[in-house]
Amino acid sequence: MNNPIGIFDSGIGGISILEKLENVLPFENFIYLADNDNCPYGNKSKEEIIKFSFKNCEKLIELNCKIIIVACNTATTNSINFLRSKISIPIIGIEPGLKPAIIHTKTKNIGVLATEQTLDSNLFFETLAKNKIEDIKIHEQIGFDLVKMIENGETDENNLYNILQNYLSPMIDKNIDCLVLGCTHYHYIIDTIQKIIPKNIQLIDTITPVSNHTINILKLNNLINTSNEKRYVKVFFNGNNLSRKFIGEDYKMRYLKF
Repeated sequence: MNNPIGIFDSGIGGISILEKLENVLPFENFIYLADNDNCPYGNKSKEEIIKFSFKNCEKLIELNCKIIIVACNTATTNSINFLRSKISIPIIGIEPGLKPAIIHTKTKNIGVLATEQTLDSNLFFETLAKNKIEDIKIHEQIGFDLVKMIENGETDENNLYNILQNYLSPMIDKNIDCLVLGCTHYHYIIDTIQKIIPKNIQLIDTITPVSNHTINILKLNNLINTSNEKRYVKVFFNGNNLSRKFIGEDYKMRYLKF
């Protein structure tokens, strides 16, 4: 089955997922949609996020994708149940890594840096309810404007450091030993985050678990690509040109109306 794997995000954040999947699935084809015309999703209403997510999925299905990865925490937590109820092909979502944080924490204090809509979503609260142990405290922080800064390539090191320090310091003061990165965009600022947090704090993102889950879904549904044809990776956007500050020159990016 040489149909492509479809991936979408509000912008470049999910490229971090694409890069990982390219490495672990070297024979698969990929189509990535950056819905940067509607970026960021984090300050949109649930209804808007569902509308954008469904629109993206419709385009990926039109492009003959065999599975779809929602490479956006905000889109996952707000729309994944709706998408799965309407779409017949497998849909893989990304959720904040609360479960591994709960397993690894020793201080019983966990920090979560995410968008406003991720932290306010029903799925986030359901995940907490399923996994939260009574004596573990979850300290939440909204990453105001971080997605917009990353999308625009606005990453003056001093400015970014100061903003992150304001967000992270209150959680550090609460004695967290795990910090969950609840947005795929934050993968691109890990180096700055690591300069701020103490070495004993474990950073948890969802890139590896999602790639492992994708492999399992492909195998379970007999969707592994067995073709010997040279694979392709296509990246499309629907707004202004994407910033190459973080993703370099590896990807040829093309405009597509969707």
